[in-house]
Amino acid sequence: MLRRILPVLSMLVLFVGFSIQPANAQSLDKFENKVTEFTLDNGLTFIIIERPVAPVVSFATYVNVGGANEPVGHTGMAHIFEHMAFKGTHTVGTNNWKAEKKVLKKLDNTYQEWLAEKYQPKADTVKMNKLWDKFKQLQEKAGEYVVNNEFSQIVDRNGGTGMNATTSQDRTNYFYSLPENRMELWFSLESDRFKNPVFREFYKEKEVVREERRMRTESQPIGKLFEEFAAVAFTAHPYGRPTVGWNSDITATTMEDAQEFYNTYYVPNNITFAIAGDVKAEEAKKLAKEYFGDMKSGPEPPPVYTKEPEQRGERRFTIKGQSQPFFIMGYHTVSQEHPDFQALQLLGSILSGGRTSKLYKRMVVEEKTALQISAFNGYPGAKYETLFATLAIPNQGVGVDTMETTILDEIEKVKQGEVSQEALDRARTNARANLIRSLDSNSGLASSLASAESLRGDWRKVFTDLEKLQNVTVDDIQRVAKEYLTKDNRTVGAIVTKSEKEKEVADASK
Repeated sequence: MLRRILPVLSMLVLFVGFSIQPANAQSLDKFENKVTEFTLDNGLTFIIIERPVAPVVSFATYVNVGGANEPVGHTGMAHIFEHMAFKGTHTVGTNNWKAEKKVLKKLDNTYQEWLAEKYQPKADTVKMNKLWDKFKQLQEKAGEYVVNNEFSQIVDRNGGTGMNATTSQDRTNYFYSLPENRMELWFSLESDRFKNPVFREFYKEKEVVREERRMRTESQPIGKLFEEFAAVAFTAHPYGRPTVGWNSDITATTMEDAQEFYNTYYVPNNITFAIAGDVKAEEAKKLAKEYFGDMKSGPEPPPVYTKEPEQRGERRFTIKGQSQPFFIMGYHTVSQEHPDFQALQLLGSILSGGRTSKLYKRMVVEEKTALQISAFNGYPGAKYETLFATLAIPNQGVGVDTMETTILDEIEKVKQGEVSQEALDRARTNARANLIRSLDSNSGLASSLASAESLRGDWRKVFTDLEKLQNVTVDDIQRVAKEYLTKDNRTVGAIVTKSEKEKEVADASK
């Protein structure tokens, strides 16, 4: 689990702040010649990137909705849609949609009745059991109409690769690649599933989501740490809620709730498609109008108005467990549109990006107190005001208090101006180089431009962010450290072993 999480955190440093750069580092003016952007009358936005280096086309679909947009009581809703993405439509994934539709309606009504009884002050267990038996029978009946994996099999048979979907606090995205002569197939499949969604096997997939929660959060110390960290750091903003959802909310969500969520957020003006590879813009535009032109427009989705109030003092929490100790510390900072965002990103790189960075060199190489150390801005999202966080894994026999003392010491040195121009230049160069390498593909270009357009309103910010990166000075690094990395703005958390916990209690009582 740790090996999976740390690279993801490292990529946050790259993606959240710096967006993308094309593989050959072209200027914006030159790159604009390869990009065609258009919006259909219903509000759907398309970005076409002509890059015919191979007879392959990559497709990225970004919906401007994530965990932060979920209604209270239904956390995990955006993530459930990720699971619904490949279940099919009225024509794909079913052998009799008309009959299946009727059973699904009865299935959801029965579940709602069971749910309503479950949350009665004095639930009638006999009634609940009868409703649950009926629900299981209907679920079995609905399964008779399902053609398993038909959507993915169609893609596979036509040479598709890399099909997947992901969900974050800020967005939901779907992506895969096809041979260039199968481009129309994507338009057909994608338009069908967006115009004719079916919540097929919805309740089965909810249990898959619940199992993911058990595996990634409840059974993983670092998963527990991150969930608790966000919940303690954010008291008002939805960034404090888990993207995978609270267990009780997963139970409480129905197909009717999902349909309402879809109708609210999966509207054309909230969706961006990017297509990159061996593609002609005029052909793509023609197919877009043909397949998506009749998709009904909808009202503007409701924005997130809640703003996290200013923190009034340091917050701390400790999780006791029989596991590898972990230490995490974070400070409230700014969204990705704020002028200080790039400086904070570079600060994270200066502290922990590479063997010569301040924290890595001291804690991992020289003092050998830490197995790993990472500092990054943009957790758990970046669309709204976010956190600058440091995660440390102490070496054997080293306490989490040593991690905290050392990290705070190095942060204080930055505040005092101990940042060289060489360190800043190195962080900037490394970030740009890593970014270029990570996006040397059609799928990377499609995803990054779609993300910038969907979340930030303009794919060109991919390039303008890099320009802002060049303008960050050593004084900016010192200034943002002083302004944001303060004690009253800090949340500190740790996982400690039982013996360490007992020692802390004993020391505190002296």
